[in-house]
Amino acid sequence: MFVVYALLGLLGGLLYAQVPRRSAPDANAMAALGPSRHIVFKLAALFSLDAFAGGFVVQSLLALWLFERFGLSLSEAGVFLFWSGVLSALSFPVAAWLSRRIGLINTMVFTHIPSSIALMLAALAPTLSLALAFLLVRAALSQMDVPTRSSYVMAVVTEAERAAAASFTSVPRSLAASVSPALAGALFAASFRAWPLLICGALKIVYDLLLLMQFRRLKPPEEC
Repeated sequence: MFVVYALLGLLGGLLYAQVPRRSAPDANAMAALGPSRHIVFKLAALFSLDAFAGGFVVQSLLALWLFERFGLSLSEAGVFLFWSGVLSALSFPVAAWLSRRIGLINTMVFTHIPSSIALMLAALAPTLSLALAFLLVRAALSQMDVPTRSSYVMAVVTEAERAAAASFTSVPRSLAASVSPALAGALFAASFRAWPLLICGALKIVYDLLLLMQFRRLKPPEEC
């Protein structure tokens, strides 16, 4: 598995090398955060909350929960994670289609909240089949905010600020996501196995509601 992973990484590098080059933007036109600083700071804080919540249910912990709660085998967990990944991938073009009709923020929020509810229902499901059904619903919805989130950040800042905005909203997310798995592990060790899923779902709903309240009126130019 590790060898295949390394080979796929090399293949990805070769494919990136085939991307046509274009002239780099004028360095003088690039800038650190300026007029959009306040917006980016708020978005970075909200995205960090979302990433912190997501860290409670990383794939390895989710597989562990399914194993301990329902006795799911490794092969069955692999099949489940495969179909979860397929549904997540298929949701990306759906998110692009939906955002053109209801807007980026609405797409992010109104797909994310049902996915969080599905996760919380999975945590309380009495049977394996019901838990897997809820988790597959979550997989089909939970990643639709990924392309729309990036598009929204790029749309509400000036062109010169885009590189800085992308960096400033990504780094805090990574830091926040690194904290919560340790907390989830402690909850698992204390036999509170459903709590990481419930905490993740609840925090993500809080994030979605805050995002909607703070940014529903700040629309990209093409949505105005």
